[in-house]
Amino acid sequence: MARTLRLLITGGGTGGHTYPALTTLSAVRERRLPHDVLWVGTANGLEARITAEHGIPFKAITTGKLRRRPNLRELGTNIADVFRIPVGVAQAVGHAARYLPDVVLSTGGYVAVPIGVAAKLIRRPLVMHEQTTVVGLANRILARLATTIALSHESSMDYLPASARERAVVTGNPIRPELLRGDRAAAYDHFGLTFEVPLIYVTGGAQGSKQINTLIAESLPRLLRHAQIVHQCGPAWIDQMRAVQLPPELSDRYHPVPYVGAELPDLLAATDVMISRAGAGTVSELTAVGKPAVLIPLIPTGGDEQRKNAAYLATNGAARALLEPHPTADQLLAELMPLLADPALRGMMAESARKLGRLDAADQLCELLLQAAHGSR
Repeated sequence: MARTLRLLITGGGTGGHTYPALTTLSAVRERRLPHDVLWVGTANGLEARITAEHGIPFKAITTGKLRRRPNLRELGTNIADVFRIPVGVAQAVGHAARYLPDVVLSTGGYVAVPIGVAAKLIRRPLVMHEQTTVVGLANRILARLATTIALSHESSMDYLPASARERAVVTGNPIRPELLRGDRAAAYDHFGLTFEVPLIYVTGGAQGSKQINTLIAESLPRLLRHAQIVHQCGPAWIDQMRAVQLPPELSDRYHPVPYVGAELPDLLAATDVMISRAGAGTVSELTAVGKPAVLIPLIPTGGDEQRKNAAYLATNGAARALLEPHPTADQLLAELMPLLADPALRGMMAESARKLGRLDAADQLCELLLQAAHGSR
């Protein structure tokens, strides 16, 4: 491109929306093109912290979330949010008009809607990315405004408005490239693991999951006879999980930790089976690194997206899934034990997962941005 690319990014609230945008920005930078970037999000969203850590210019706007079926407790919040939305749109138009981007990248969350509207009003191309198999309400709105719609899964096409499908492209969901460069031996050294039994990595997200933690606590006495476990249980749960009573001869096979940070790539490389939620980021990482998993989706979520993500992997032989709202420890063990006992079965599941993965997703999304920007000049 002959001059500096001006890229406006919006999206956030959670890591599932924030990290794909950050990874795509990294792909833009790796091409060594002259570029300038502005990220617009909410002041209290994850995107505010992530942009500060990476030195990315950031502007905050007000936004509101419209709940399709608010309960009585949420009714007041819903009414307040109705009045916040036009304020956010006005702020978004102001930021976008002053910045005048060549292209806008939206990765979802309700903060993305005002910027999507602003892009339309100032006639700038909008590239919208959807991470989940189910297209959320915010992205169904933006799909009508977007120049290009990037999907992580082919099955998401059915959730788009019919008029938007011809503008949709399946790119996959960008994942952090460092996750593909893990060192298995380093994880074994870091956590003090043994080569005698398979390794299970359990995670319920950065804050942990009460449901998953409870299931693991109930399963440990039986599970540790067949496996060792690194369990990211969350800071609020670490003392409770360390206090779980275990047979003395098996206690050194259980490794609860509050959080897994920079060592995650190494841990993923060493993992034989994962137990986790089924959020968009988790599904993308599992398929990229090719790991068998037992998925315990968070129920309910908007559009029941986690259960549909889990069912998608299970249907394709890439995972096993506990799809009922309240699975038991016995049900978890019934899914896990065949995997622990059969390395060949784990290998087939890993291969099925890799077939669903898209390692070039960030590059594909970067290319769509450059094409849209070129068309706007």
